Amino acid sequence: MSGATDRAVSVVLFTGDLRLHDHPPLRAALAGGGPVVPLFVLDSAIEAAGFAAPNRRAFLADCLRDLDAGLRRRGGRLVVRSGDVVAQTRAVAAQAGADAVHMAAEYTRYATRREDRLRAALEADGRRLHVHDAVVTAVPPGALTPAASDHFAVFTPYHRRWTGVRLREPLAAPRRVPVPDEVPSGPLPARAEVPGTSPGLAPGGETEGRARLTAWLRTGAAGYEDGHDDLAGDATSRLSPHLHFGTVSATEAVHRARRAGGPGAEAFVRQLCWRDFHRQVLAARPAAATRDYRTRHDHWRTERTAAGDIEAWRRGLTGYPVVDAAMRQLAHEGWMHNRGRLLTASFLAKTLYVDWRVGARHFLELLVDGDIPNNQLNWQWVAGTGTDSRPNRVLNPVAQGKRYDPDGAYVRRWVPELAGLAGPAVHEPWTLPPRERARHDYPDPIVDLADGLARFRRARGRD
Repeated sequence: MSGATDRAVSVVLFTGDLRLHDHPPLRAALAGGGPVVPLFVLDSAIEAAGFAAPNRRAFLADCLRDLDAGLRRRGGRLVVRSGDVVAQTRAVAAQAGADAVHMAAEYTRYATRREDRLRAALEADGRRLHVHDAVVTAVPPGALTPAASDHFAVFTPYHRRWTGVRLREPLAAPRRVPVPDEVPSGPLPARAEVPGTSPGLAPGGETEGRARLTAWLRTGAAGYEDGHDDLAGDATSRLSPHLHFGTVSATEAVHRARRAGGPGAEAFVRQLCWRDFHRQVLAARPAAATRDYRTRHDHWRTERTAAGDIEAWRRGLTGYPVVDAAMRQLAHEGWMHNRGRLLTASFLAKTLYVDWRVGARHFLELLVDGDIPNNQLNWQWVAGTGTDSRPNRVLNPVAQGKRYDPDGAYVRRWVPELAGLAGPAVHEPWTLPPRERARHDYPDPIVDLADGLARFRRARGRD
């Protein structure tokens, strides 16, 4: 930025909100009238914890490059640093002579500790930290509580209250973002530099996310209520990676879906409510990221006692075609259809009786949209240790396949060994004559469903 100014400089620390549209921290910083330093720190703690999985690192690189391009069109640029977020933000604020840092509130245990550390460090330097709610969520955790608790433990009453909240209006993207010249930046990461990504990984960035939201509301939302569980139809929005990285605003998505109207749009809004629901649960009970929210006193099988079954599940070689199809989609795309997530999780936790944390960890290694609240609490919901009011429900993979992939198109797409089988017969290849079974080079089931159910019932004391 050329030209001197006597107006105070502000830093905007981007985290899970990698966009320019509907960005309250950025608009608040610009309202001061002075220059702004848009900052993103490649967090060494996330890398050290193993959470920086290749698919998310590659998608993040796309997001940062798109964010930088958007800022440059507005006369600014993105400042990228690497290392400890607190130390790097503190250093940038000092270099820029900033009097304040703005950021979005986030709600995991790690994020809240990071916020506390950053506030203390900035206050020690005579600077202020402004934390903005309703940036990564539509309704912030803690905004809605029942009479007798600090959070809702059941979705339906939460959804009822959430639906009645008057959301803030979305903010337009700023026209100009003046950035001081004297603050240096490290290099932008590039997707091509990230090894080990899924071959079908989708592109990231706000431009892509907004285009996807617009197109889906125009052509896909109308059929969402009836088609969202259709595995082969692929009728979901596929916006979850963009919501995870904040390239699409949850608040704006709710407003736009409601304007579109219709049962499909409302069903989509309900899914956005689930996202907020999980965040308010984890904000109130952060230990649920690794421990049972509601213990059933399970004695799970583990990677030591069920190594072969777990490996077959990971590789999509369980012998149950719809489970294997979903696991192979995950490996190829870094994404899986929501119905696939439910049935693969049920198969691991209920049919194989393997610790839900084993499955949650594998999903986080691959999912581009993998975040702690949704991933961990959805796994707990399926495992029966979370917020599900029917903790002992078991999803039968054959019945699920026939119901949600009735002609077998999804299975044939992802399990080419069975491509020659027509119709619903693809869901039970073990019923074929031995000679034909051998021709398809597909494994026999690793467990009998009745045996798996009996083991689960014994473990949960339901015999």
